[in-house]
Amino acid sequence: MTRSLSQKFRFFTFVCIALLAYVHGYNLNVTYLAPFSTVSEPLTFTTFFEYFISNGLLRFRIPMLFIISGYLYATYDHRPYGQQVKKRFRTLIVPYFIWSAFGLLLTFLLQQFPYTAKVVTAAALDQLNDNRPYAEIGWAGMLERFVLAPVSYQLWFIVALFFFNLAYPCIRWLVTKIPYIWLPLTFLLFFVTVIQIPLFDFRGLFFFSLGVWIQKQNIDIEKEPKWFSLGWALILFIGLCIIKTFMAFEFEATGWASWAPLIIIHQVAVVAGIMAMWFGADKIIHWCVSKPWFNYASGFSFFIFGMHVPLLPYVMKWAVMNTSLMPMYRLLCFLLVPLLVLCFCIVVGTVLRKFVPKAYMAMTGGRGF
Repeated sequence: MTRSLSQKFRFFTFVCIALLAYVHGYNLNVTYLAPFSTVSEPLTFTTFFEYFISNGLLRFRIPMLFIISGYLYATYDHRPYGQQVKKRFRTLIVPYFIWSAFGLLLTFLLQQFPYTAKVVTAAALDQLNDNRPYAEIGWAGMLERFVLAPVSYQLWFIVALFFFNLAYPCIRWLVTKIPYIWLPLTFLLFFVTVIQIPLFDFRGLFFFSLGVWIQKQNIDIEKEPKWFSLGWALILFIGLCIIKTFMAFEFEATGWASWAPLIIIHQVAVVAGIMAMWFGADKIIHWCVSKPWFNYASGFSFFIFGMHVPLLPYVMKWAVMNTSLMPMYRLLCFLLVPLLVLCFCIVVGTVLRKFVPKAYMAMTGGRGF
């Protein structure tokens, strides 16, 4: 792997994770935005902008992270399978339980005080749609949330990634032996995002497989293909995100009649966005990697990933509740709160890495040293 490609991977890994703050930091009335989500509140500049950013422009990130993960895993697949799985358990599953416990504990502590309990209830983050206090849910309910449905809902990504790693020998065989069957099949499954199998995520299977295939084919991903047009990719990417955003405010959540076009437009925009960002950001990448502050901040990528939820939704809900008399308060909260939470995560990560390095290493799977 060339130094420039390594820098590109590091850049996009940090940027894709940092931008999660704006994907998860919206303050629309919809608690969770899926690709097919519609919005029942009035269309204003603020609601349009938040949906356009959170459920449009920034949705290329997780698929790009899966591509990078597949490429890197395939690069080092000469190592023994058992050794790789053991390492991935330490770097993915152990942090999963640590950050799941953090989210559970933070939520429980906030529920102990009437004022902060209102914030938790209003945020409505429970994946099992039961927003009662944990004291009422009981130990069994808390254990279920700790293991299977963490309030730190972003952790689904590392669980899916771990199971792709477990299935890697099978995925590699399919990618190398029947790529023109496997890749189109998984691409179709990527479009049908409502199909879910526990612990195995179809949203990432195609992109992880694609990363493996690119590495095994020795494709030069630093060189822009002759058939590719950055201008048209940007037009398609931004244009589809704009169209989808307007549609989300016009459509009613009536099932497949509204879901299908939203999903198709969303997924095409994701693919166009990946291509546009990958081949169009070289000058930005070169500028960023030359800056000490960027290299320092990018070392906290995984820590930011683990800590930002549920902290960010709670802070966002609190900020919206306490700034409602200000003009454009929702837009200001959307622009400022995620940035402040990102900075807070880096500060906390800096302190933990310096004073309790072993704990920090466990929380990040050894990353960032």
